[in-house]
Amino acid sequence: MFTETPFVRVKLRRQAVAKWVFFAMAASMIVPLLLIIAHLVERALPSLSLEFLLAAPARGMKEGGIWPALVGTIHLVVISLAVAAPIGVLAAVYLNEYAKDNWFNRLINLAVINLAGVPSIVHALFGLGAFVYAAQFGYSIISASLTLAIMTMPVIIASTREALASVPRSFREACWNVGATRWQTIRAIVLPNSISGILTGIILQVSRTAGETAPIMFTGAVFFKAVKAGDLFPYGLGDQCMALSMHLYTLSTQVPGVKESIPYATAVVLLGAVLLVNTAAIALRVWLRNRKKW
Repeated sequence: MFTETPFVRVKLRRQAVAKWVFFAMAASMIVPLLLIIAHLVERALPSLSLEFLLAAPARGMKEGGIWPALVGTIHLVVISLAVAAPIGVLAAVYLNEYAKDNWFNRLINLAVINLAGVPSIVHALFGLGAFVYAAQFGYSIISASLTLAIMTMPVIIASTREALASVPRSFREACWNVGATRWQTIRAIVLPNSISGILTGIILQVSRTAGETAPIMFTGAVFFKAVKAGDLFPYGLGDQCMALSMHLYTLSTQVPGVKESIPYATAVVLLGAVLLVNTAAIALRVWLRNRKKW
């Protein structure tokens, strides 16, 4: 029988130490998040209820609910993704499938990468100048949504390119060999086999869009707007709207005497919405990946 040598025992001990070090590093990221969520939920429990979600703020936002901010956030997210997703996906298809490797396309790729790291306050100032003043949309939902779309588009382009690049080139060559055009190959083979990565990248941008404050503060968010409880379409494209991120900032800094649990409840709703969307993205990615045949 084989027996462990001192050299093997040393390697096993080092392996065990490395394993626990990596586990501690992972726990150091997860445990603080769980503690933060537990603290928020504990402080928010006195106000969390269905009525809190469906009611409008009352008594100068010291009481009541968050319905105007919740529905305003939904409007901003949906409109911004409706603009950013098609443009971002089509731009990624061009860059990955059609663009030649020359200085101009390399410059475009560099610009996309750099734009993905631009601070949100810079996008806010761009939206203020481009959409509020130059395009004369004014302070409105359309201005705020277009600003959010510009902010999220580079990330959608980058994630879509990665998804398209993951499709084996042999799939494309097989289609070309039987006479299919480049567009037929993209439409019938490349896009269906990369749809999981594309949708995941788009859906994950919802969390960033829902949590941004500066872009909407400069372009379309408002301190308070009267909305009927439960009204799903209280805003028009030319109206200003409330949003959860802006509402949370307002409650925390501008409203004296607000009930202590209300800002925490607002934060829990915003965090819960983000976690729900991210969970849906993960589940969708797993389901679509399980359907792949390669």
